[in-house]
Amino acid sequence: MISRREFLQASVAASAILGASGTGKWGRLAAQQSLMTQDDLLNMAPVGNVTLIHVTDIHGQMNPIYFREPEINLGVGQVEGLPPHVTGADFLNMYNIQPDSPEAYALTYGDFSALSQQYGRMGGLDRIATVVNAIRTERPGALLLDGGDTWQGSLTALRTDGGDMVRAMNLLGVEAMTSHWEFTLGIDRVTQIVENELNFPFLGANIFDAMWDEPAYEPYKMFERNGVQIAVIGQAFPYMPIANPGWMFPDLSFGIRESRVAEMVAEVRANGAEVVVLLSHNGFDVDRKLASRVPGIDVILTGHTHDALPEPVVVGNTLLIATGSHGKFVSRVDLDVRDGGVQGYGYRLIPVFSDVIAGDPEMRALIDAERAPYQAELGEVLGQTVGTLYRRGNFNGTWDDLLCQAMLEEREADIALSPGFRWGSSVPAGQDITRELLFNATAMSYPECYRSEMTGEFIHTIMEDVADNLFNTDPYYQQGGDMVRVGGMGYRIDISQPQGSRISEMTLLSTGELIDPTRTYTVAGWASVNEGTEGPPIWDVAESYIRRVGTVDIQPNRSVIVSGT
Repeated sequence: MISRREFLQASVAASAILGASGTGKWGRLAAQQSLMTQDDLLNMAPVGNVTLIHVTDIHGQMNPIYFREPEINLGVGQVEGLPPHVTGADFLNMYNIQPDSPEAYALTYGDFSALSQQYGRMGGLDRIATVVNAIRTERPGALLLDGGDTWQGSLTALRTDGGDMVRAMNLLGVEAMTSHWEFTLGIDRVTQIVENELNFPFLGANIFDAMWDEPAYEPYKMFERNGVQIAVIGQAFPYMPIANPGWMFPDLSFGIRESRVAEMVAEVRANGAEVVVLLSHNGFDVDRKLASRVPGIDVILTGHTHDALPEPVVVGNTLLIATGSHGKFVSRVDLDVRDGGVQGYGYRLIPVFSDVIAGDPEMRALIDAERAPYQAELGEVLGQTVGTLYRRGNFNGTWDDLLCQAMLEEREADIALSPGFRWGSSVPAGQDITRELLFNATAMSYPECYRSEMTGEFIHTIMEDVADNLFNTDPYYQQGGDMVRVGGMGYRIDISQPQGSRISEMTLLSTGELIDPTRTYTVAGWASVNEGTEGPPIWDVAESYIRRVGTVDIQPNRSVIVSGT
């Protein structure tokens, strides 16, 4: 009988995860018979004289995790059916990836629970450190960039106010970052980290002091590598005060600021930049539009929407690189820079299989030290799950269905609302639900679970507003995450309709009656952006529910009917 590591090595060897060099498919079969090794996963034919390494949206995850990719990722308007809005079998066909292969497990949702037992967890900062160190050995001067959403998303990040991740990224040798959820630690904590703890620039060309209308952070950083001048422009999440509590950073303003990006591109070019990189947390479709409207950007390292694509999307002369989330992948971009510009490129999306890639000892020691004070709390078993718990997807996922059910019962509500967050690790079917896993889906600085009275009309308005944030055909107006998750209520959504006309047939599941616009309902929810929200933290509500039922059995959610695709 072989071990899971040996099984994974043999399976990966059979399907050979290959990097793209600007042409061809990612998953072409290779005539390789030996067991897959760490070197095989990292192997890439070098190109040119500049290398970028990209990580993004790690969300506080220091250890390897399970993470199920989305089943539904709808695109609207001109991007309908384009990557990253392709999932499942369509994704496998687009990139010529074999079903049930390691690539299929890493990049799609199919047979997740079964394949997770074969291929194991992914990510882990100690494994990422090994990947980064190997690339730097092969490519001296390789530039490591962090796309943000790094300091939030786990119990230890919450307990240390992001300090554990700051210390880990310092050790990893990150050379610049941008931001989003970082600001939910509060402006005082962000300032403390940026000024006293961070070893590298915190970039945000689009962040301004709201009172003085002047830049609040460094807009860009110039790097000289192998005789090449590289400009890295930071682009923080544009919609902070809308998607997150503005009262936590009251003196800052954000926005896409397209003209500001163009101005920065012109400025760094005038200062001698031969390569211009936008380190972005805009989200993929926003960056695709931005690339089509702002010339002079060679590479956009995109983040926020958690997309993982095995090949760059090329818009004009700009490469869009999508590296996924939670530490599952590391991107390597090689650039051939000659005659003042980029003449060619090579790319590899490196899947961080934790059973193949060995952990870096120094990073492992730091992780163990950071987790030690919380180890008993992290490992405490709260219950078990019958089916897979996952979050990522445009509509309800089983993690949020669990949270909604907990709120319905523990808070005695008619309807429950859970925000459309993309972060949170998965729990394969049949496994224990530990406190760490619960916090991976809930750890944040405004977790209060409120109980409120809302009219049916007001609930409909909320649903329409969130739907427009997701399905507006202009990417610049897509201001949030995924669709708000609902419990105790069903509805129909036609994503092809304009705002105000997408949501219909809202139904109270307990009675089967249509939601009455004039009637008042008791609604429980969490993560309100309003200051002064009261209620127990969502993790306490969920823990009480999980302990009471013992074994969680979340059935497939058939209460949301989607049309217009």
